[in-house]
Amino acid sequence: MEISKLGEFGLIDRLTSDIKPVNASTLLGAGDDCAILGYDGATRQLVTTDLLLEGIHFDLVYTPLRHLGYKAVMVNLSDVYAMNGTPRQITVSLGIDKRLQVEDIEELYAGMRLACERHKVDLVGGDTSSSVTGLTISITCIGDAPEKDVVRRSGAKPTDLICCSGNLGAAYLGLQLLEREKAIYFQQLKEGKISPDAPFQPDFAGREYLLERFLKPEARRDIIDALRKAGIVPTSMMDISDGLSSELLHICKASHVGCRLYEERIPLDYQTAAAAEELNLNVSTCALNGGEDYELLFTVPLALHETIEQLDDIKIIGHITDADDGPVMVARGGSEMTLKAQGWQHA
Repeated sequence: MEISKLGEFGLIDRLTSDIKPVNASTLLGAGDDCAILGYDGATRQLVTTDLLLEGIHFDLVYTPLRHLGYKAVMVNLSDVYAMNGTPRQITVSLGIDKRLQVEDIEELYAGMRLACERHKVDLVGGDTSSSVTGLTISITCIGDAPEKDVVRRSGAKPTDLICCSGNLGAAYLGLQLLEREKAIYFQQLKEGKISPDAPFQPDFAGREYLLERFLKPEARRDIIDALRKAGIVPTSMMDISDGLSSELLHICKASHVGCRLYEERIPLDYQTAAAAEELNLNVSTCALNGGEDYELLFTVPLALHETIEQLDDIKIIGHITDADDGPVMVARGGSEMTLKAQGWQHA
């Protein structure tokens, strides 16, 4: 069987579904944003890891190494925040190919260190190796949370409100703009219109926000802080790394519920809508399936409706239903369709 027939999450399920923990401290293994470990006391340790491969997850043609280091840390911190935890330490392992110099790795680490400083996280170790397939980055993040505050994907209940932080689709549009300019650059090289040594500076005026959302995302610690200050513990939560539709379906599957998502409530930035029109893309499709937004998707009891509406940068986009109702999206015109996920598919 080809792996593509299963997809990333299908493969993970197939490989891990029958793994039974043998240690009492392993409270939750594969299947959520983080593993949950419990030792003495009421604090739970949260552990997550991400692997970034050159040519699959990033392209050094347009990705500054400092931005890449920053982003590599942020995607891990985001997983810990998605469990309502606090990240504490990371380890970093690198596969380094011959193109890179010491100064390049220092630039990569400068971005990592800046991300750690901003979120008060310690870089405590890792490993390095040579690589024949380009730059490889593997980061493991360790965090913690009181047992009563840990939020999994599996706690959503019918009538819960579906909430989303920030706005969606901007990172995907930023990627599309970068890929377009890269294609133009190589086409001009091929046609001899520019020299390989000549500087090439694409015009991204008015699109800076989209590029930053893709190249330098921010894990939403501020949203977790706001929820804590308001005394709110979500019933379920995920970060949006593979697209809104994919993440919402994960919550529905883990919680054994359905959902009603309203297209008109999906939060969009003006630059996202403008770029989608320019590139002849459906902006809702970009928001639903684009990925790499690293916003937080969570559910809360209906009784918290007024409280949630008073919080900045959080929008109610739907509600949880019974499992028999299935996952439904209500289009802008009022028609209903089954919510499906294309998800984030790396090249």
